[in-house]
Formats: sequence, C-alpha cells, structure tokens
Amino acid sequence: MVGIVIERKTWRQLLDAHKPLVLPGAHDALCARLIERAGFQAYVIGGFGLSAARHGLPDIGLIGLGEMAAGVRDIMAASALPVLVDADNGHGDTRNVTHTVETYERLGVSALFLEDQVSPKRCGHFAGKDVIPIDAMERKIRAAAAARHDKELFLIARTDARSVHGLDDALRRAERYIRAGADGLFIEAPRSVEELRTIAGAFDVPQFCNMLVGGQTPILGNQELGEMGFAMIVHGTTLAMSVAKAIDDTLAAIRDDRLDASTFWTLPDFTGALQLERWSDIE
Repeated sequence: MVGIVIERKTWRQLLDAHKPLVLPGAHDALCARLIERAGFQAYVIGGFGLSAARHGLPDIGLIGLGEMAAGVRDIMAASALPVLVDADNGHGDTRNVTHTVETYERLGVSALFLEDQVSPKRCGHFAGKDVIPIDAMERKIRAAAAARHDKELFLIARTDARSVHGLDDALRRAERYIRAGADGLFIEAPRSVEELRTIAGAFDVPQFCNMLVGGQTPILGNQELGEMGFAMIVHGTTLAMSVAKAIDDTLAAIRDDRLDASTFWTLPDFTGALQLERWSDIE
C-alpha cells in the first residue's frame, strides 16, 4: 500500500511568503481543522490552550512532555497545515531538551519555541516567573539545534526576562540566544507599544509577537505589528478564550431556559466541519 505523502512548506518558506504570518492557536483537533478551513497557512499549539482544553488546568507547569505530546499528536492529526509548537522550557536540562526536540520532530512539527523560565514554568503573562542564567539557556539552545535531524525544523528562543529583569536584559538575552543557534526570537510580555517597536527593530532574525487578550501586551492589529517588523503574529489563546465564553453563555441560557437556537451552527454546518461527507463516501 502506498502511503499519502503531504508536502508542507518549510517554516522559512512560509515566512518568506507571508508578511506577517498570522498564527491562530488550536487547543483541540476541531480548532485545527477550522483554522485550515478558514484559509490560514499555519497555526500554533500552545501550552496555555492545550492545558485548559485537554486537562482543565492552568498553564503553571502541571503538564509534562508526554501529556503535551499526546495532545499535539491528536491536534495535528486533524490538519495538514504546518504547526508551531510550544516546547515550554524543554521539560528539564539539555538531555530533556534533546528528548523534547526529537519527540516533536517525530510528530512532524515545523517549528517550536523554547523558553528560559525556571521550572515549574508558567504562562508568560502570569506573576511569579523567574528565568535561568543566560549561559544555561544557551546550552539548551545548542542542544536543541544539535538534536534536529531535519535542519528545516525552525527553532525559536523565547525569553521571559522582560517581566523579571526588564527589557534591557531581555534584549541582551535575545542577542546571546541568536548566537547560540536560535533561528528566531520571542520576547514575551512587552508592556507598551514603544517596547513592541523597540523589540521589532532590534534584530534581523524573524520574531513573533504574542497577542493575549487581557494580558500585559497591548493588543494591536496584525498589519500594524507586521509593519513594525514582526514576522509572526500569534493568537495563541484567542480561540480558547472565545470558546470558553461561548460555552459559559450557552450553559447560562440552557439553565435559564432562554436558549436561542438561531445563534448556533446548523447540523449540516457542524457535520461539514467534521467532514461527514467524506466518511459517507467511504461507507
């Protein structure tokens, strides 16, 4: 039997073709399928959304690599799009970083980002974070780069130093991380539009900007951020937070006997997203 080979664009090809590359976050398989159906070119799987949707837990380092990888595997099965995956802090030392990279590479991820937080890590917009020494993160980046069997796997270094030591330290770390072998950068949780401009103009490598509604970073449009110089605009939790609000509102309507079915998808709409017709044809 001949298997189906799906040729995805490499992450660098996507960055060259789309300025900026807009990446919604998929917290489950249905989201991944809908993102593809909506015409996006790629997407992201973050620890925040996956922890919430799959385990009902906050993003404070409670989910290990095995649980994360299982969720990533299931989400990726629903879409042929290239995906950027949150590799947290590598789940340990350089040996764990190597294992993390190899695990995600086997799953077929196109890009991943690795952060410099102390374990247990947490969402970059939560209080109580700390960061490891620069040289320790450099060793992790070198280990991640060396662990790649496919050199097209795009490695992004993330620093959370802005919230701990200030923007100058975050910029200094980012420069060191590039020299250690990172292909791209993610400076988490800038506090103002001016900080966003400073970050975007500081480096020549592709950078991504995280738009978390209610977080510490101002919410700007994709085009404006792209014009600043950000190559990737990540809406990692936007869908998860929107879905949670919709579920909460619908549950209240059911409880209070005021359900309005006209606001829902029709059954054909929903089964269409699930590709029921394809399975009927096979049957």
